[in-house]
Amino acid sequence: MRILGFILEVVFQLLVGAALLRAYMNGLRVNMRAQPGLFVMALSDWIVQPLRRWLPQALTSARLDWASLIAAILLAALYALLWGSLVGLFYGGVAMSVAGASLLGLALSFLLRVTLQTLSLLVLGYVLASWLQPGSFFFSMLARLVEPVLAPFRRVVPVIGGVDLSPMLLLLLLQVGVMLLS
Repeated sequence: MRILGFILEVVFQLLVGAALLRAYMNGLRVNMRAQPGLFVMALSDWIVQPLRRWLPQALTSARLDWASLIAAILLAALYALLWGSLVGLFYGGVAMSVAGASLLGLALSFLLRVTLQTLSLLVLGYVLASWLQPGSFFFSMLARLVEPVLAPFRRVVPVIGGVDLSPMLLLLLLQVGVMLLS
């Protein structure tokens, strides 16, 4: 049960994270023809492209990538349904007797947790790239993704000894958020 649950969690974290990152990157108008855009599109095209054809033109031309957001929500709901079925299978239907509201809560919690974890990975990658390859394309891509989130923290957190501590504070808060959701 634990192994199946773990595999289910990892697969859906990857899929939901890719859909959310795709929506965020498209919202920022980041070039999707370079990494991580190619990877994100490879993971999410199978669900996002059909949704784009299905959604009204007004939503597909909006600045917000509704197809990717809806894909992330649908994948989180599917995760909750599969997880509830898995728990019900191993615990004699106990989980399946729970109303759909708890599955909706699980899906929302999962979606928020994946959002925080994806942002944590981006910030961690940004910090590492700033130390190892500050002039690289990878760093500039991560900076473009992370800077809008870091900006409010930079206004509050002072630079100490030439070190910007705002990414550390953001990572700390993101991890606290993940702990609260878990």
